[in-house]
Amino acid sequence: MSLRDADRFAIISRFIHREISRAHAAELLDLTERQMSRLAAVVQSKGAKGLIHGNRGKPGHNRIPESERRRIARLLSAHYADFTPTLAAEKLAERHGIVRDPGTIRTIMTGEGLWTPRRKRSGSKHRSWRARKVALGEMVQFDGSYEDWFEERAPRSCLLAAIDDATSALLSAVFAPHEGVEPIFAFWKDYMVEHGVPRSVYLDRFSTYRMTQKVAVENHDLKTQFQRAMEELRCEPIFAHSPQAKGRVERLFRTLQDRLVKELRLAGISSIAEGNRFLKEVFLPRFNVRFSVAPASEANLHRPLSAKEAGRLDAIFARQEERTVRNDFTVSYRNRWFQLTERQPVTVCKSDTLTVEERLDGTLHFRLRGRYLIAEPLPERPMRKTGIPWVLAAKGDILNSLKR
Repeated sequence: MSLRDADRFAIISRFIHREISRAHAAELLDLTERQMSRLAAVVQSKGAKGLIHGNRGKPGHNRIPESERRRIARLLSAHYADFTPTLAAEKLAERHGIVRDPGTIRTIMTGEGLWTPRRKRSGSKHRSWRARKVALGEMVQFDGSYEDWFEERAPRSCLLAAIDDATSALLSAVFAPHEGVEPIFAFWKDYMVEHGVPRSVYLDRFSTYRMTQKVAVENHDLKTQFQRAMEELRCEPIFAHSPQAKGRVERLFRTLQDRLVKELRLAGISSIAEGNRFLKEVFLPRFNVRFSVAPASEANLHRPLSAKEAGRLDAIFARQEERTVRNDFTVSYRNRWFQLTERQPVTVCKSDTLTVEERLDGTLHFRLRGRYLIAEPLPERPMRKTGIPWVLAAKGDILNSLKR
């Protein structure tokens, strides 16, 4: 007998012994007086057991057949032991033709010890709700997540993903070796070719995206390579102050760490290249059908690339650094030396500051006043006629003058 039944029995007994009126007993048990009289008659004839429903403890009429339940339990244990009930229910329907709601699968998994219900978090900090953006492309949330996505079948990698704030559509996702400048640039170059330029990108304060040093905080003109590229494409980067602020992409990665890992396992994928093909051709379309929502507005606020922007994408998504032209018209970059030729499309003077573009394909390009210069790589650092490096020669001249 449950505590509820025991309480009902105590109240009904007091009514039977005329300690309380029928109206008062019915009020205490939230029953009508007619129901109160019926229950009192049952208790007088059958005792406390009369309050227990006759079907309690018996299998329900809608219970799935025991043979099917055993089959589901075997399949869950063999293939989906670490799946969530919802994902397990989807895979049973997709791969085995067993269509049962997630609640039924959850009950079976709990009974087999494959699933433990999660407790609700307590004491979490209150945060204000933010409405979705209105249209596709108005704001895209972006982040990277390091995880053993291939469960040791391939090197550990970082999944870069962009999710639309208005629709929750996973617009692009790519496995990359790390969350550095080159993988980020490759991701956004492909994204903008496919979708266009979003109005804004919402991301965290990782050093690839935003300078966090004290000098950068004090000088707002200093920008990362990412900020500079987004500024050239007129896309506003918005930096979140906490992980909870960009909750949509954070929840996305929790979902992917559950679903995507298991989908890659079921598909037998064991390399980053295969994983990227699977993401584009199979996973993203299925994911968006399952999880995306209709936006408040049907407008697409992605801005198509102009012909000029499309032609300059390789330059925009290149690592750019400034260098000074030396007196012999040489330029150094990453311990390599280059000689600017005599004939150039623009006048080059000593001490000019030019821009070196290190593009995604590894090539170097030297730009001055919007024109690209002709430069030839040198086999070694240029020497003076004496064979002594200029810096050392300069030091020697200073020492000799001091001796004199």
